[in-house]
Amino acid sequence: MTGQSEAAAAPSLAPAESYNSMVLLVDDQVLVCEAVRRALAGEADLDFHYCTNPLDALRVADEVKPTVILQDLVMPGIDGLDLVRQYRGRATTHAVPVIVLSTKEDPTTKSEAFQAGANDYLVKLPDRVELIARIRYHTRAYLDHVQRDAAYAALRESQRQLMIANLELERLTRIDGLTGLGNRRYFDEYIQAEWRRAARTGTQMSLIMIDVDYFKRYNDTYGHLAGDEVLKKVAGVIQSGASRPADLAARFGGEEFIIVLLDTPLEAAGMAAERLVQRVRDLAIAHGDSYLTISAGVATVTPHEGLTPESVINAADLALFRAKSAGRARVELSNI
Repeated sequence: MTGQSEAAAAPSLAPAESYNSMVLLVDDQVLVCEAVRRALAGEADLDFHYCTNPLDALRVADEVKPTVILQDLVMPGIDGLDLVRQYRGRATTHAVPVIVLSTKEDPTTKSEAFQAGANDYLVKLPDRVELIARIRYHTRAYLDHVQRDAAYAALRESQRQLMIANLELERLTRIDGLTGLGNRRYFDEYIQAEWRRAARTGTQMSLIMIDVDYFKRYNDTYGHLAGDEVLKKVAGVIQSGASRPADLAARFGGEEFIIVLLDTPLEAAGMAAERLVQRVRDLAIAHGDSYLTISAGVATVTPHEGLTPESVINAADLALFRAKSAGRARVELSNI
């Protein structure tokens, strides 16, 4: 077959803008990863994956096959610019656009980033609209560069479907299936990471431990299916108490829930807990001769050597016990 007939037989490629972006964020800060995930959520053409261990970045990039890499500059164990140079030295990532994320607008740092091979530079956390626009721009430029044969379209779609399945599987391992909140495993990972960060920065961490009052009695009276529906409704209220990107609401176990509020003093956390107690009361869910309620225990700590995450968890749990002992449907505070 001649070269002319081969060209005629090859299917035409869709324009680059018709493909999804696969964004890989490399940043050791869990709260930054979560903030970027939320910023990109709802954008149908943006798929997102993150890596919190910079030593795994090259391996993850090979697995994810990103169209854009968001790369933090300051991370433990490796220099961010060295990692950019490593991307450029590998066949699998040498052409992938890299957007460097820095904590400040510094001309020297910016110059070094471009010399290392970065395509763009943003001060984190960037404006959502600007971030999305730059991701889409670099994705189109990258796909225009690599779209050189008809097989790419089918390959990319296959990779996209695989990544969707993998991301959904990863999400499910961190989400409680009944309530949609974070599960206990995700909470354990999250508080360990944020405890270390708070210890370095000297910032406060508050926990709200929540329990549905007389829930066993509710199950015995109305049945377990009704009990599950109640937990879903209560979880919706609890999620509203974790409204900032850095906050986390999780199901701690059974009818117990927990909220992590970073950089939040005891008084503010206590007020947040009071609002949750009232909002559950406002649901007006019949429970015997009255309505369903929750109790909450709040504890605040500034992490330092000699304390562990279990310290603040236990303090919040003891405060919850006092709330239940004092009549339930109330909040008790504890400052370590």
